Amino acid sequence: MATDSVWMTPGAQQRLVEELQSCERAVGAGDSTAEARIASLRILLRNAEVGAKPDDGLVEPGMKVTVRFTSDDSHLTFLFGSRELAALDPTIDVEVYSPTSPLGVAITGRYVGDVVNYPAPSGALEAEIVAAAPFD
Repeated sequence: MATDSVWMTPGAQQRLVEELQSCERAVGAGDSTAEARIASLRILLRNAEVGAKPDDGLVEPGMKVTVRFTSDDSHLTFLFGSRELAALDPTIDVEVYSPTSPLGVAITGRYVGDVVNYPAPSGALEAEIVAAAPFD
């Protein structure tokens, strides 16, 4: 199991803490099937980065990012982070792109103003990072 840090909202963290407590109660009541999930949740919570990232223009999980596609000048704004963890927080009302998606891989560690190319089903796309601010 990976021990890299993972960004999450306070709401997602709270939901995971509640799930951990529920699993611990289940084990206390004799349900041993929850033990593996408890171990997984403890590692995830131990490595959690919660809250706003620095407002330095660096694209990393926890940022609200806007890109401009150079082919048609359209814009896309999204939360950059884990879809699974974002789904735990009902306050998130923006699309989520994962760091492991083709666009996510291309923009990770880049800065506002950088232009990236990445593969897409319709062919290679080029996008300019026009904004990256902490998600709140």
